[in-house]
Amino acid sequence: MKPDELENALAKHIDRMIARDLVSEFLQIKRDCITATLGRSSPGKFVETVVQLLQFLEKGVYDSKPQVDTYLRELESRPSPLSDDLRICCARIARSCYALRNKRNIAHKGSVNPNFYDLRFAYSCAQWIMSEVVRNVLSSDMSIAGRLIEFLQIPFSPVVENIDSRKIVFGNLTVEKEILVLLHSYYPEYVSRKDIVASIDRRSVSAISNALKRLWMSKLIHKGDSGYKLTQEGYKEANAILSEMES
Repeated sequence: MKPDELENALAKHIDRMIARDLVSEFLQIKRDCITATLGRSSPGKFVETVVQLLQFLEKGVYDSKPQVDTYLRELESRPSPLSDDLRICCARIARSCYALRNKRNIAHKGSVNPNFYDLRFAYSCAQWIMSEVVRNVLSSDMSIAGRLIEFLQIPFSPVVENIDSRKIVFGNLTVEKEILVLLHSYYPEYVSRKDIVASIDRRSVSAISNALKRLWMSKLIHKGDSGYKLTQEGYKEANAILSEMES
């Protein structure tokens, strides 16, 4: 699954600009969580885009500069064509995220800086909101919605970095473990052999081929027409590797 697939799927049902901003801002929050970087992403802008989305779903139009807190606060107490999932749950979660942006951007007493766990909370909020938006907006094709939600729900990991069109896996891993971690970052999608080799090109092609064969024999990966993907057991094994690396 690639971000442009998520954007294109949403843009079939909502304004293209909103779809583009939602995906872009969500991914920036995720990247900042992965790299523990503060100040680059803007959860406030993400919530502002969420408000524009809700306005669009309500009336087919949206404000260029919406009154975010006012709209979200009033939404749940007035008639609306939106489902309760969006009108109440999404609005309240968005408001909680927006409150951190407005009320916590100050100097904090004590030596413990809350900014990083604020950022992680904002990412969890964004992850839930994006998943719920996909479920509601793409209700006519739940098979596609399910795939997109699985993509959105992949936990962020500091072990894998996206650079250009490839992913780099960090850590002192065997070839087999590196492939499992790499496939985990794409799960549940297939990954072509070409993309696997490109991402771990510091390994020899023969070592990659032998590792893929061993993983296939162990039933940790499945080979299909589009490439390779993790089996359920492979996904569990990759999770165990990541947990060990991140502990």
